Amino acid sequence: MILILGAGESGIGAALLAKKYSIPAFVSDYNAIRPSFLSELIANEIDFEEGSHTLAYDVVASLVIKSPGIPDQAEIVNYFKSKNIPVISEIEFACKYCKSTIIAITGSNGKTTTTNLIYHMLKESNKDVVKAGNVGLSFSRALVQKEWKYIVLELSSFQLDGIETFRPYAAVLLNITPDHLDRYQHRFDLYIASKFRIVMNQTKEDYLIYYERDQAISKYLQTNEIRSTKIAVNPELDEKDQIHLDGKIIADLSHSHIKGRHNAINTSCAIQAVKLLGLTNEEIQLAINNFINDPHRLETVSTIDGVEFINDSKATNVDSVFWALDAMKKKVVWIAGGQDKGNDYTVLRPLVEKKVKALVCMGVDNKKLRQAYENIIPDIRDTHSISDAVKVAFQIAESGDVVLLSPACASFDLFANYEDRGTQFKNEVRKLILNTV
Repeated sequence: MILILGAGESGIGAALLAKKYSIPAFVSDYNAIRPSFLSELIANEIDFEEGSHTLAYDVVASLVIKSPGIPDQAEIVNYFKSKNIPVISEIEFACKYCKSTIIAITGSNGKTTTTNLIYHMLKESNKDVVKAGNVGLSFSRALVQKEWKYIVLELSSFQLDGIETFRPYAAVLLNITPDHLDRYQHRFDLYIASKFRIVMNQTKEDYLIYYERDQAISKYLQTNEIRSTKIAVNPELDEKDQIHLDGKIIADLSHSHIKGRHNAINTSCAIQAVKLLGLTNEEIQLAINNFINDPHRLETVSTIDGVEFINDSKATNVDSVFWALDAMKKKVVWIAGGQDKGNDYTVLRPLVEKKVKALVCMGVDNKKLRQAYENIIPDIRDTHSISDAVKVAFQIAESGDVVLLSPACASFDLFANYEDRGTQFKNEVRKLILNTV
């Protein structure tokens, strides 16, 4: 019997994979289970509990599969560890049943974009491929569907913490900046080590593709030996939006929806990954030209009276905002703010001074954001709703400017999540369109 803690996408996927191989499983979720997942458990006759872990303590389990959202030090996790019962992630469980070639992507920022791009390149080249992990399907659910030739996996540090034998053919490590440190004893070195677990089982026959200029990555590689064959990526993006790598032009972004130096890094890593799988330069460029990323990531919403509106609601930390501002080629009216995560806004000051003409603060408490830039941004406004923020930003902006929603903060003071924030932003921009017709 296996015990599955958490009945989200990863937990339900693990339960369905267990059923596929006739392994008895019990699913326990401390909270209410989403109705669609509940229906799957019932339809597949998988035992479960919701609203507590009461019954879980009595399960005679040989293995525990833990949701990535449950901390390693949770009481129920420690209980089973004390009984010497292995506690693993759904990624580790699924890999035991996987015969596919795995391309795994991690990093503090950009991993979803890079995962989507690698998947898109392979799909456009008619490869038998699925994307899974921290985006879309769980790894386990993908394996329930069929045996794929290629699986592109986005992996968080929480998912990597629970692996033992997981071994991707190609691992992509984009960057490592401080994030989720509350799960790592507030120690950046532990978070870095967690990200590098992606290569822990690789051999010289496998590949690590990484951004060479990332300080945390380069420092770790200088002091730790890994067995993977390393591919260092250090691209330059010229004024024509062409990506240069090792003295050659490897891609042209001028006809694509991909913006900014950070996405030049993401794209370069993606190109190196798919070249390992045999894609040609022509196939790669064609896929780049027609790639549409997920919403809320430097997403152009509309242009009204010469003012471009860009939704970058996914930028929930300072590093993401850095790259968003870096990508802007117009003067910026910047909408930012929300639930502060202990941000150090000073790192943005050079870019803000150069590119931002006005700051529209949006949140319950904007004091810290205002104080960070009151001496360098001539026009700072306070608003407390997305509707007011968009209206004020449009009043300030002139033709040729861009209104950029790139909050640098969590969304939970005013919104359900970053998707809700981005969707409301787009709705308010559409209202402006109706009012200006």
